[in-house]
Amino acid sequence: MELFFIIFSTLIVSLISLVGIFFILLKEKTMNRVLLFFISLSAGALLSGAFFHLLPEAIHEENGKLMEIFFYFVFGYILFLFLEKIIKWRHCHDYKCKIHSFGYMNLIGDILHNFIDGVVIASSFLVNSNFGFLTTFLIILHEIPQELGDFGVLIYSGFEVKRAIFLNFLTAFTCILGGVAGYYFLGIFISFIPIFLSIAAGGFLY
Repeated sequence: MELFFIIFSTLIVSLISLVGIFFILLKEKTMNRVLLFFISLSAGALLSGAFFHLLPEAIHEENGKLMEIFFYFVFGYILFLFLEKIIKWRHCHDYKCKIHSFGYMNLIGDILHNFIDGVVIASSFLVNSNFGFLTTFLIILHEIPQELGDFGVLIYSGFEVKRAIFLNFLTAFTCILGGVAGYYFLGIFISFIPIFLSIAAGGFLY
């Protein structure tokens, strides 16, 4: 049953990539207001998710080994920082971001980002279904402004609207691959779940 929930949840997250369709219907002023709202909402959601859900659950699963959890939490933060620098992925919170040569790099970053989201969702469902749905909800809140920004990057990198929507949608499906991979890997190595939850919390903080 966990695998069904994981595939269903990662599919919902993947479909968020289609918000780019609404992007072209909004005026600049309206779009900036919408982005600001969702960015603020997702920031608060990710912080609360990291400190009030992922970390407490990791501590519980690891029987209170605080130093070990803290180590992987910091490692997760540094890992996401390192990944961003490697792929030169820039956060775009305004759809007029001046990124013309980074369209394909942004797609590579999206593939990696969505795959990791899938693994995070899988690890959460392996704890319990309620925790999995909560994590999915937090990721959805984060994905809305993220996908709007990614779509804007593709458009202003020279992609046509239809092609940008298609490519954004295609890269989003790596979330499902990450979910399935996480289910089978973490299902075998169950002791890795608290470690991965701690790393995910560090990523949420970043």
